[in-house]
Amino acid sequence: MHIDPGSLNTRQMYQWMIHTILPRPIAWISTCDPAGRTNLAPFSFFMGVCAKPPTLLFCPVNDRHGHPKDTLRNVEATREFVVNLVPLALCEAMNATSESLPHGESEFDRFNVTPSPSIHIRPPRVAGCPVAFECRLDRIIRVSEGPAGGNIVLGTIVGLHVEDSILGADGFPDAERMNLVARAGGDLYLNGGEFLRMVRP
Repeated sequence: MHIDPGSLNTRQMYQWMIHTILPRPIAWISTCDPAGRTNLAPFSFFMGVCAKPPTLLFCPVNDRHGHPKDTLRNVEATREFVVNLVPLALCEAMNATSESLPHGESEFDRFNVTPSPSIHIRPPRVAGCPVAFECRLDRIIRVSEGPAGGNIVLGTIVGLHVEDSILGADGFPDAERMNLVARAGGDLYLNGGEFLRMVRP
């Protein structure tokens, strides 16, 4: 089977991508707007970039009207964000925060997610996440404009929070103890090789 991307609409191409690029780690991004109001949203187009300087990226797409989502707007305005890694215990809360809320309404408050203060930046991290990266914006690359248009956000890691309970004998995080959830296609998620199904709001 060969698929010509030029023959597909955006939605169809997106479905092929999310059903084949997997498992995808989830960046649960916490930000603040300039007034200090918090925002929290998950993104599964996320990856490390390099260790010198320590850099990661995530890719927020524009909304269906072609406007930047609150996460991207906040990062542009404040140049700060936290990448929280999602354990199984918080997967339902993470999924809930994918719902679109009115601008300025906090997902932390709406879905009873507990914030924890960061050290170097204003946005809080998520309490209970085994790993959280405090980041300052390096740059934003605009891939395309309009509805579903892509953006690549590169952030420099300025702080790394790791729960002591997930450390293995070698002093580094143990994957089984982290118990992270990854994204698959459709309503599917992965945890330790087992599939979970959660309908997005």
